[in-house]
Amino acid sequence: MRAQAIALAAFALCASASAALAEGSKALTIGSKAPLTDTKLKNAADGKDVTLASIAGKKGTLAVFTCNNCPFAKAWEERIVALGNDYAKKGVGVILINANKGETADEMQARAKERGMAFPYAIDDKGAVARAFGAQKTPEAFLFDKDGKLAYHGTIDDNSEEAAKAQKHYLKDALEAVVNGKTPPQPETKSMGCGIKFPKVS
Repeated sequence: MRAQAIALAAFALCASASAALAEGSKALTIGSKAPLTDTKLKNAADGKDVTLASIAGKKGTLAVFTCNNCPFAKAWEERIVALGNDYAKKGVGVILINANKGETADEMQARAKERGMAFPYAIDDKGAVARAFGAQKTPEAFLFDKDGKLAYHGTIDDNSEEAAKAQKHYLKDALEAVVNGKTPPQPETKSMGCGIKFPKVS
């Protein structure tokens, strides 16, 4: 019943964002460099500006497009934060980016504090960065290697509902490969989640 309820809630959220999906461009291809690396985003945790260039790590950079309210994003959130906090210590720059309209900085700040995020949770208020990446789902991960080239793009693992039952840990395996200067075993997977509710472009 719980799984069915989550699925129904996710369907409702995704359906409401179906029109917004068309706004996203095609996702970056493996080997691409990150776009808009000097675009300023507001870190909800402290209100300071942050850029992708400023958080880039010596071993690589992880950007995850997510939000506060999508059931998939909420289900994977603890795992995303744990991976982010862990690999930030190993030389990976980490940032979570929220491009959903209608979600406030106060909500994001509270979530960052509650989850103990040791990295920025930034507001993409015009959706420019998400569009440039071709991101369409929450959550959706983009991992770049030490040379700034996209090494992994896709989902977190193969079980959003129960972490203990996940058998394929796509993002963790990719992170481990990147910090060791290797190619991820599976560079791309299908992103699973709610459609990003892009702000209207004026």
